[in-house]
Amino acid sequence: MAQIAKRRSADGTFRYDVRTRLAGRVVNKTFRRRKDADAYATTVEADRLRGISVDPRQARKPVATVARHWIASNPAKRPTTLVADDLALRLYILPKVGTQPVGEVAPADVQALVNSWSSHLSARSVRRHYGVLRAVFAHAVANDWIGRSPCRNVKLPPVTTARSRQLGPGEVAAIAREMPFGHRPIVWLGAVLGLRWSEIAGLRVGRLDLLSCTLTVAEAVTRGEGGRLVCGTPKSRAGRRVLQIPKALSEMLADHLASRGLTGADSEAFVFSDDAGGPLSYTNWRRRLWLPACRAAGCAGAGFHDLRRANATGMVVHGVDVKTAQTRLGHADVRTTLELYAQALESADRQAAEILGTHFLGANGAEIGSSGFDARDGRAMAAKSTRKRPPRMQL
Repeated sequence: MAQIAKRRSADGTFRYDVRTRLAGRVVNKTFRRRKDADAYATTVEADRLRGISVDPRQARKPVATVARHWIASNPAKRPTTLVADDLALRLYILPKVGTQPVGEVAPADVQALVNSWSSHLSARSVRRHYGVLRAVFAHAVANDWIGRSPCRNVKLPPVTTARSRQLGPGEVAAIAREMPFGHRPIVWLGAVLGLRWSEIAGLRVGRLDLLSCTLTVAEAVTRGEGGRLVCGTPKSRAGRRVLQIPKALSEMLADHLASRGLTGADSEAFVFSDDAGGPLSYTNWRRRLWLPACRAAGCAGAGFHDLRRANATGMVVHGVDVKTAQTRLGHADVRTTLELYAQALESADRQAAEILGTHFLGANGAEIGSSGFDARDGRAMAAKSTRKRPPRMQL
């Protein structure tokens, strides 16, 4: 509890010292008037009862110092996430608010920063940078350096869903045909198994059991600091999975390994590698092989991730239950499977229309007239209209 002590200063006036413990440290603050000292002590005690204990000296930490502390607080963060967070801090956050005390940044300052980003960045980028900024202030709150985060009631730009290219089986086959022989299995792994590029790049020979027709996803290649390729764990715990693979794909992979001279003894070798035996770089592979193959196949504009969407859509169209689709795709949340990937193909939509037409309108749809009623009803109404009607009574 806060203690107030009255003392006489050197100039003969009275001062009131408030001694309290905040965030595990003893803090002293001096006031000229007893009224102000009582108000401060009451506020500190009320904050303590609400579970808020903030040291005013800690609130003077610059935002840049808090950001560095936040970055270092999570050693398990994925390399790609670490690079993205560092980029957001260096280029977009710290140049604007890095020198400000963390306790002096107000919601209006955060909104102004978001508005400035929105003038020249995409909505997704703005939300990504704001997420980093919000995490920094949440870290300050968690360490009792500030009482409340200024990242509240902030208006963010809406994100419009980007239209992806719907790839059917014929288009996937056309793209694969335009690929060099040693890279065709990559296309089929993306479409048939729905593997992410990082999972394909990190696939090792020892993760293939071609006799049992299974493939284990255990590593993923991502970009780390300085653009270096880093081999780590999959995107989430759900990303580590064992997949059954069709026999045709198993035979294709066996031919691929044989063409490269790889056997089971080369368990740590990458199934797909660069000339030095290291993992493939997506940037180079996309520019040199994927984009030309898509153009030649008449699928310009398609992205590699569209193969994964085609895989999910194919499972939904052919009646694979959502839980199985979630497991095969390695999604931690089933909502991701439903909302982001289960997009109906045009052919599936046409099939659904025909099924519903038969269900509601009957097998012989030709009997349904353009006016919306059965043709027999129309003939009955026409016959009824030709009957003689009794003359009207004249009054």
